[in-house]
Amino acid sequence: MSEEINHNRRRFFGIAAIAVAAAEFGLPAIAGAQQSKPSVAVPAVKAGTHTSFAALKQIDAGVLNIGYAEAGPANGPAVLLLHGWPYDIYSFVDVAPLLADAGYRVIVPYLRGYGTTRFLSADTPRNGQQAALAVDMIALLDALKIEKAVIAGYDWGARTADIMAALWPERCKALVSVSGYLIGSQEVNRKPLPPKAELAWWYQFYFATERGRLGYQENRHEFAKLIWHTASPQWAFDDATYDRSAVAFDNPDHVDVVIHNYRWRLGLVEGEAKYDAYEKTLAAGPVISIPTITMEGDANGAPHPEPSAYRGKFSGKYEHRTISGGIGHNLPQEAPQAFVQAVIDVDRF
Repeated sequence: MSEEINHNRRRFFGIAAIAVAAAEFGLPAIAGAQQSKPSVAVPAVKAGTHTSFAALKQIDAGVLNIGYAEAGPANGPAVLLLHGWPYDIYSFVDVAPLLADAGYRVIVPYLRGYGTTRFLSADTPRNGQQAALAVDMIALLDALKIEKAVIAGYDWGARTADIMAALWPERCKALVSVSGYLIGSQEVNRKPLPPKAELAWWYQFYFATERGRLGYQENRHEFAKLIWHTASPQWAFDDATYDRSAVAFDNPDHVDVVIHNYRWRLGLVEGEAKYDAYEKTLAAGPVISIPTITMEGDANGAPHPEPSAYRGKFSGKYEHRTISGGIGHNLPQEAPQAFVQAVIDVDRF
């Protein structure tokens, strides 16, 4: 038997053993396992164990003064955690201390239009297009003098992480992306979807109207809470959990950034010319080459692609994990242990 065949045989039975163990102990389902090093088990943590971060920090980065939480040793390997809409950094309130305990330097920023992040100039467009958010995060890494980081996120954060990995792979050690490959194209977005899929995007069409802008402006807290319920129908979050995050939506630029984001996707508003070259590359659907784990909750009520639809977008070492137990759209906050495990594992690929 050749060494190559023998190696593949050992690898096959190793993966089979992992699958059997996963089934026996109720661990996440893993597809296409390609781990290079033994996994490090993450301690069990109940979602909602932590309710706060250490004092937030602020730093000028690009066109923003970015508010962020930081945890872990300053000289540890960096992890950048990116939240979605309508959520905030508290999605990672249980994730950050687990990663810090594992030796990581954890950076959790508010995206533009959220929390304590502010534009440095009143003249800067309150732009929510996809490339702008990714450029923000590269600027943050530069400001913090972080050469390379593991990038992990969900929703807007996953899209931003995907773009960073596609455009600046030299800055990204590895990627954890909830709901997989989310890089978009205005051209693709012009094409209608089947009615059931269009229904799931109701708020995108609402935001395309002036009524929608005013409705979100006046009712953003109730609106976001509705999205939390529909996107994570089995997540029994309490008012205190929601209220901690809802404060982030009081940012003076929040509504403008959110509305621009969804209108830009449909080609209803212009982006900024300085991002045109990035958007041209992104519109072609670039393949991501860095090590990646994609994740999905088994009860995600938000629009999301099937894992099989994006498998071909990842050319490096890759796994997909479906997390069971009624886990919805806000996977890091609902299943922090599984999310942390993915970050640690992908860093060991």
